[in-house]
Amino acid sequence: MTPRVRLPRTVVAGGAVLTLLLTLAGCGGSDSVGDGDGKIHVLVYGDSANKVEKQLIADFNKKSDVKAVLDTIPGAEYQAKLQTIISSKQAPDVFYNWGGGSIKPFVDAGLLLPLDDFIAKDPKLKSNFLPSVFNSATVDGKPYGIPMRGTQPVLLFHNKKVLDEAGVTPPATWDELLAAVKKLKAGGVTPIALGGGDQWPTLMWFEYLYDRIAGPGLFDKALKGDKSAWESADSKKALSMIRELVDAGAFGKNYDSVKFTDQGSPTLLATGKAAFELMGSWEYSTQQEAHPEFAKKDFGYTAFPTVSGGKGEQDNLVGNTNNFYSVLKKTKHPEAVAEFLKMQYSDAFVKAHLGIGNLPTTTNTADHLDEAASPDYAKFQYDLVKKAPSFQLSWDQAYPQSASTAMHQAVQQFFNGSIDEDGFVKAMQALPTS
Repeated sequence: MTPRVRLPRTVVAGGAVLTLLLTLAGCGGSDSVGDGDGKIHVLVYGDSANKVEKQLIADFNKKSDVKAVLDTIPGAEYQAKLQTIISSKQAPDVFYNWGGGSIKPFVDAGLLLPLDDFIAKDPKLKSNFLPSVFNSATVDGKPYGIPMRGTQPVLLFHNKKVLDEAGVTPPATWDELLAAVKKLKAGGVTPIALGGGDQWPTLMWFEYLYDRIAGPGLFDKALKGDKSAWESADSKKALSMIRELVDAGAFGKNYDSVKFTDQGSPTLLATGKAAFELMGSWEYSTQQEAHPEFAKKDFGYTAFPTVSGGKGEQDNLVGNTNNFYSVLKKTKHPEAVAEFLKMQYSDAFVKAHLGIGNLPTTTNTADHLDEAASPDYAKFQYDLVKKAPSFQLSWDQAYPQSASTAMHQAVQQFFNGSIDEDGFVKAMQALPTS
């Protein structure tokens, strides 16, 4: 999944509108507090979730002598501009990221502060977050990020009405999914909507099947530079199962001309032209905004099917574990930064994000799920994330940004038959891992 464009999509499904107490500063520009010493700059991706970040910073500034300033970069520009300023005089003290491969180059360059000392002084900075999420910002065995928004697991969504009319139930196993595909196709319905034109939605099928068949170890090995992982028997089995699904007509014939980003695939699901869609949890907000009647009546969701004989735990998840705050070594106010990071597990933080539809990954989130924009959906996700033995970060987040284009192309080409198994394996072996 391509986190550069999509990950910050915020669920805006209702809930309290927070008072905007702090003037939002553009990155590198002036702000309501002023520039100079005695301040920490917090840089975030600019979107609607900033209302929560403004509120937290306003609360922080009421109690702290060192004031925090919120800087934003518009979403489409965030990644590129972050790369430019991260080692400059304009670098922030704290910045928003995706963990994994998105921060490893900064760690390797010696720019980031390991958070071991912060956690030693306040163990809750680690223990108050779900382990499967917290670990996504661990690099070379050291923690470099604190979760700061909400989790986004990939789920299998469905149209209840379409399934009922076809006599199909949400599949719990891979064999049941294949049987559902056959039945739906015979009834003239595209079994699975796929925004293949965006490429990253296709990647989700690879992520889950590789995990179900091989467990997270195969991908972890590949990410560490072991190219033999891609040519293993488990890898080839996953590819053969993907090919079986495609050849069964599960996605129709025009999936590469359909996109999620222009509402193409969600509309197929909502209008009954497709029965399923594998997508990140933001599918809920997408449907609620674009197709509210469908979201209210016929929108269903389940976990990804189990795979018989697979080495991966059947409760494993893939997707976007969360966004994170990381800290630059050169900050002049580490104590103030540590106090600011503590706010990311507070009740105020949890309630504010649940109010705009996000699902925080703190251990106290469960106490407030009834306050979510959709309590049932929030509880379903939370239970999945809490019990997941592994929550594998999306491949195009875990790998360096420089690998994303080649990875997406390989995925798309294997899906549409432009390359075979060997071609896919070679393409993945050629990806840079650092």
